[in-house]
Amino acid sequence: MDRKLIGVDLGGTTTKFAILTENGDIQQKWSIETTILDEGAHIVPNIIDSINHHIDLYKMDKSDFVGIGMGTPGTVDLDAGTVIGAYNLNWKTLQPVKKQIEAGTGIQFTLDNDANVAALGERWKGAGENGNDVVFVTLGTGVGGGVIAGGHLLHGAAGAAGEIGHVTVKPDGYMCTCGKRGCLEQYASATGVVHVARDMAEEFSGVSKLKQLLDNGEEISSKITFDLAKEGDVLAQSVVDRVSFYLGLALANVGNTMNPSSIIIGGGVSAAGDFLLRQVDHYFKQNTFPTVRNTTELKLAVLGNDAGVIGAASLAQRFI
Repeated sequence: MDRKLIGVDLGGTTTKFAILTENGDIQQKWSIETTILDEGAHIVPNIIDSINHHIDLYKMDKSDFVGIGMGTPGTVDLDAGTVIGAYNLNWKTLQPVKKQIEAGTGIQFTLDNDANVAALGERWKGAGENGNDVVFVTLGTGVGGGVIAGGHLLHGAAGAAGEIGHVTVKPDGYMCTCGKRGCLEQYASATGVVHVARDMAEEFSGVSKLKQLLDNGEEISSKITFDLAKEGDVLAQSVVDRVSFYLGLALANVGNTMNPSSIIIGGGVSAAGDFLLRQVDHYFKQNTFPTVRNTTELKLAVLGNDAGVIGAASLAQRFI
């Protein structure tokens, strides 16, 4: 029988699992709630229990598996298999994840940062078409990224390669949680779009449903902003244009530095689809030099929530 891979996508609210073939085709999927109580002490035991339960459920054996790969928030030590600083998991201290999961399952285990893992997934089975030079940027609550160059995922000297969310797009701009100003994350994330909308609404004096919502103290979201822009709301269109400018500028800088075959845009904000892509591409082309403009393509991610488990499973391929 062909051996299988297990992919785990560890998130702050949900942990997703999949059993895949060595070719990256998903055969089984399930998920469990991520319990972050007691400083996240239940997270790893719950992952071990869930994997062991499903191996029994599907009448499989541990020898059927090449390995387990996992994407996790926080700072990952690849060699040691540890995680630290995953605050949304309540993990404040160093977590010896690899040691625990290998002991608990009897299967070889490896892990990486969740944005890197999603990049591997989109590169392998998604919009990256298994190219050797692919950049992935995810626009969610924050902005994350992963860079694959020459077929290798880049980690950098301290594991911080691919932090596209902290590319400066507006010197002296909004303060970022990282401590510096003007990061892309403060403009192109879901929360960033809302911040831009609030500030632009204060200066806007025309007719706009978006302004009306904000003036009435109602909650808005990036989705509401993009939906109104598609309907022709003048303020919302201006907000989307500004966000697209900053994102296009940042991705152009990445393109000019890396010249990947594709830069893939994923995450919740990318649900705006071609409407967003067209505008970002306009500013991308405006800020790239001809060689990059003609050879690097902006694309939308296609795997959605499966990117994490597929990319995580690809980590386990190193055991083949």
